[in-house]
Amino acid sequence: MTLKTVLAAATATVALGAAFAGAPATAQEKISVGHLADYSGATSDVGVPFGQGVADALAYINKQGGVAGRQMAVETYDYGYQVPRAISQYKKWSGRDKVPAIQGWGTADTEALITFVAKDEIPYFSGSYAGALTDPNGKGERSEKAAPYNFFYGPSYSDGLRAMLMWAAKDWKAKGGQGAPKYVHMGANHPYPNAPKAAGEELAKQLGFEVLPAIQFALTPGDYTAQCLTLKTSGANYAYLGNTAGSNISVLKACETVGASVQFLGNVWGMDENAAKAAGKAADGVVFPLRTGVTFSESAPGMQLVQEISKVTDAAGTAYRPVHYLAGICSAYYMKESMEWAAKNGGITGPNIKKGMYQKKDWVPAGLEGVCFPSSWTAEDHRGTTTVALYRAKVSGPTEAPVSELVKSGAIKLEKVDTVQLERKPEWLGW
Repeated sequence: MTLKTVLAAATATVALGAAFAGAPATAQEKISVGHLADYSGATSDVGVPFGQGVADALAYINKQGGVAGRQMAVETYDYGYQVPRAISQYKKWSGRDKVPAIQGWGTADTEALITFVAKDEIPYFSGSYAGALTDPNGKGERSEKAAPYNFFYGPSYSDGLRAMLMWAAKDWKAKGGQGAPKYVHMGANHPYPNAPKAAGEELAKQLGFEVLPAIQFALTPGDYTAQCLTLKTSGANYAYLGNTAGSNISVLKACETVGASVQFLGNVWGMDENAAKAAGKAADGVVFPLRTGVTFSESAPGMQLVQEISKVTDAAGTAYRPVHYLAGICSAYYMKESMEWAAKNGGITGPNIKKGMYQKKDWVPAGLEGVCFPSSWTAEDHRGTTTVALYRAKVSGPTEAPVSELVKSGAIKLEKVDTVQLERKPEWLGW
């Protein structure tokens, strides 16, 4: 699906919300929902598929009768990954629109809104998985503030990196590595790639890694030959890529060109099928966390529902959806089911939706079995899961063909390499 198509679909979503808002029925019969997305900014390479997954899921829920018999008036807003625009739009949603819940996106804007959503009691389901969002009461040793109304689906950035470092320590021994392996954090000097930096470097030291000075590169694609030469000279064995796939592709290609031989560890947004196609052989071997039990080409009971949701913007059913699309569906459905609980327990309000998030343990939304990982949120801990599935990108041939064909032929594969079950350590809460 092209960006132009996605933007058209987003416009249709906004129009749909406006149509609901202008219908003769009373406003109380509809549920206003805000959807903040990056379809045009620095993280749009992954923001587009994730945002489309959220938008398609919410549209499909409406087609099936809505939430507890009520339609959602969904407004999708492309804020271009600009914090001031996110804050301005939030004020509209929390003021005139009185939304009881929001599907959000980036780390810088989500963290900037922590205090706002807590004060306004609006559950905020973000595409940011920063550890700072996981402590609802602000009692963690490294927590800077309480985040009682912040939720996300998947392991935190910090836990994803911790799991990869644990895997890397085993990998080093399995390869017969001598001495201490060298680890380096790479990414932009920005809240998103920096979110797990200190947590990763501390654990790396505890695991016996030599931690090297961080290497910075921008969130946007560019010429990163200099950074790759620095990486090569440093002798690093494992490098964490903290940016989204778009700029990571540039790094992977540049490092392949200069011969920087290193095991790259991508964050959850750092690799997907589209990135593997764009980077080609340079993406081969990148290890990264996967939030869902399957990819779009694999089988699971819940894939039937995913396929139906996908038809919202692909009636022919021919589009291939990257892993982020599936994660967006999961995020939307956790919100939907917490709204349904709220409807039966006092009404669909922010505080009741928040309570709804605490009602189930090892929770998988109905119809998405095998797709969404079992997750549990409590009033004391918003780490939905500390189980981290690690996958490796495999690229075995030319990647000029469409992604769907490359996946079907096996030229691109996402292969599972490990599942790491982290301890739910109190000292890691909020960090």
